[in-house]
Amino acid sequence: MVDLNRRNLMKSSVAAALGASVVGIASGSETEIPESDTSSAPSVVGDIKRFSTTAYGAEVTGPFVFENGGLLYSLQHPSGDNPEPFDRAGVGYFSGFTFELDGDNDDFEEVPVPTSDSAQGKVRSANHEYVLLGQGREPINGGSERLGVTQTPDGNDISLDNFEGTQYGGAATNPDCNQFVPTDDAGTEGYLFTNWENSPGNVSRIPISMTEDGEWEADLENAINLANTEPLRELGGTRINCYGDLSPWDTMISSEENYAHPRVSLTNTVGDIVDAGSGEGMIGGCQFWNRPNPSDCTENLDFSPQGYWALSGVEFLAYYLGADRIDQGSDANTTEPISDVYPNPYRYGYHVDFREPTADPPQPVKYYVMGRAAWEAPNIQADRKTAYGLSDGDNKGIYKFVADEEIDSYDDPMDIEGTLYAPKITNDAASAEDAGVRNNPAETDLVIDWLPLGHASQRECEAWIAEYDDVTQVDYLEAHTESWSEGDEVTDEVLAEADRTVVEDGNQNYITNEEIVEWARQYEENGYDGVDEELRRVPFLETRAAAKEIGASIEFNKAEGVDSRDGAGPGEFVYFGISEFNDALADEEGDIQLDRIDGGIIFRGELEQDYNVSRLEPVIVGPDFVPSDRQADGDDGVANIDNVYVMDDGRVICCEDGFKAGPANFPNDGLYVYQPPVDVDVESLAIANGGSGEADLTVSSLPNGFSGARVTVSTSDDGVAEFTGASYDDALGMTADPKVAADGQSVELRVADLDGEIQPGAQNVTLGTLELDADGTGTTDLEVTVHDIDDEGGSEIDVQERMGMVVTGPPAIGGGPAGGQAPTDPDGDGLYEDVNGNGRMDYADIELLFENLDDESVTMNVEAYDFNENGQIDYDDVVELYEEQ
Repeated sequence: MVDLNRRNLMKSSVAAALGASVVGIASGSETEIPESDTSSAPSVVGDIKRFSTTAYGAEVTGPFVFENGGLLYSLQHPSGDNPEPFDRAGVGYFSGFTFELDGDNDDFEEVPVPTSDSAQGKVRSANHEYVLLGQGREPINGGSERLGVTQTPDGNDISLDNFEGTQYGGAATNPDCNQFVPTDDAGTEGYLFTNWENSPGNVSRIPISMTEDGEWEADLENAINLANTEPLRELGGTRINCYGDLSPWDTMISSEENYAHPRVSLTNTVGDIVDAGSGEGMIGGCQFWNRPNPSDCTENLDFSPQGYWALSGVEFLAYYLGADRIDQGSDANTTEPISDVYPNPYRYGYHVDFREPTADPPQPVKYYVMGRAAWEAPNIQADRKTAYGLSDGDNKGIYKFVADEEIDSYDDPMDIEGTLYAPKITNDAASAEDAGVRNNPAETDLVIDWLPLGHASQRECEAWIAEYDDVTQVDYLEAHTESWSEGDEVTDEVLAEADRTVVEDGNQNYITNEEIVEWARQYEENGYDGVDEELRRVPFLETRAAAKEIGASIEFNKAEGVDSRDGAGPGEFVYFGISEFNDALADEEGDIQLDRIDGGIIFRGELEQDYNVSRLEPVIVGPDFVPSDRQADGDDGVANIDNVYVMDDGRVICCEDGFKAGPANFPNDGLYVYQPPVDVDVESLAIANGGSGEADLTVSSLPNGFSGARVTVSTSDDGVAEFTGASYDDALGMTADPKVAADGQSVELRVADLDGEIQPGAQNVTLGTLELDADGTGTTDLEVTVHDIDDEGGSEIDVQERMGMVVTGPPAIGGGPAGGQAPTDPDGDGLYEDVNGNGRMDYADIELLFENLDDESVTMNVEAYDFNENGQIDYDDVVELYEEQ
């Protein structure tokens, strides 16, 4: 396996200096904590309050907050024994309720736990009625369709009522993500887009509008299922549409949670299979995609491939695409192969953007270039380039994609290109192997180094995918048996022979095991952009397998929610929900070896200047699921997070998907609202040697307003940087002259808001801008001490102090050019490629380094110029720099 743990600690520090603040909450245990009783499980950094419990049998999915603060969510797969209307799936809103969007949870009363059968059988909040706008299988579109139900090209509903075989979830029983696209300036009319988590998948579009008395009503007569429109059918349709996002350009993005994509099971790699000469016990479910009756692949195996169960509905997907209907048995698919039309596995497992959302119909775009996974959700940042995605299931990844240009700026979405990344967790505290102890995940940050998997365009990915379009179930049998050919009877012996061949050699109809291993070998030798042209497809079509093969930290279990506030910028947070912190996260292998918390964890990562996230800190910790955690009322934390939704005021809606599994004494999942702590945060920055810079001191949110504050910021290390002064925002009515210490290592600011310019609910308020000079080379923490900070009424605000960091670069080499510029680090990786300090990488940088390899400005700053990462300065560093040009 390739080890790419490259300059991790230094890169993490430098990444923080470019915009990420850190909070000192990580610590190691003195002794191993038993997995059955992990401290701080459950716990919350901030406050959390339960708004709603859903009906028995249902998850809480698809929250959406309207511009006026109204709330809706989906009633997903409720029990049919519930009283009407809570016995059928649907989407509803809370009548008469609106969040005040001021950042404070005082705008609603907490709903009590449901103790009676009647309370457990319905959707509840403390004071507001849940009103359904539409329910699955209701007539829509003039009666030609049923809400959430996909159809064949000739208009037959694809359901177990009409077709025999297997289906992933009953048709229209699993509504999930909801996004509202307004069509008027007031946000009172528009289209509600809803995911239906089935296979074939679906997204519905319902016109809704607000009445004069503030209620919502749906126009089901003019609602449509986008799955049944030609543009989406031409893309191959979708499967298992789970959560999603509203893009920065105001379109619905639906994520395909293609659980059947795993090529290898759990912690195994493709290299393990090649080395063993067989995939016995290691092969994943996707290798049986085009097998006749694929979800029954275990009948000839002695093990269960990961994700095999999600092959249910693949043959129904073929019917959706127009395949001739096979004469099937009453309780299972026949083994007669589908030979005319069959879905291409590489067309499923993507984020789908519905461009032109008000058109009839909208135009879908699948973001192939963002990688293929069991996507729970995407989160596209305000730079319109950076996207984070979470893949649900066991031993899965958190991925990042960065487009070369703004995603919506390309005239043709197929021209979008960029780089796909996988995570590498690098800090010793996360690994028992390195730390010597198994630390508590409730008290341990995760530091991420992003490994580039590949760079490609949408058009390239589409061409690679299209090469597998004509593969059918006939090919599975012909490629993996000795004597069978189309038209022959498919006996149990024929099918068993094909299955055994696939286990031993892999499915030869798709990307082969050998191609993945060869891609990883070339990746190690030549870098992600140095692999053969034919192998460039591997990380985009086999994302999880490729990432595992190069040693990325594909260890997350049920990574189910990711979101940030719309328009969030550097210094704000992205929230990552991990529904269960167990299995590979709590085993004795890999980069993450921490204690087990079955109730999961919500992390947050601070956005840096380039919208990177390099550190995840736990803020909401679920329960342990042991008898000692048995909760009387479920008030102590979210169990098994699913969707997370960040409101405009910074609060986070947290949805549970832990039906009857957690320690609460009631069986209903709940919707909670998280109120983050008030952070007083100093910005991080990098300063050229001998230069100067500025760092903002901000308060993250002020739900109850602001009257004044006294704050000191100090450095942790002398000789790196010193404060020279500070300035204030003109909106602050009274300020004291900044008090800079005689040694320049601290500065005190004192401010008051005399005229009430800072309103309750204000976010990211700048208290002052600190001025610093670089004294030498190195790094220093910027430590915040809040002496006093009061709200509008004079009450003290409970705050969390967050550190920043200053990185100062090496001095000018050999006296430098005429201007004497110090080198710079253009990409923030801790290496100073801009050797001559002119603001860019060019050939002059190579010449200057070559001519000054023995100069003290170079030899005393090895970490800045060690481009080949061998711990010393040598001529190969010049070669490496040349190859980066």
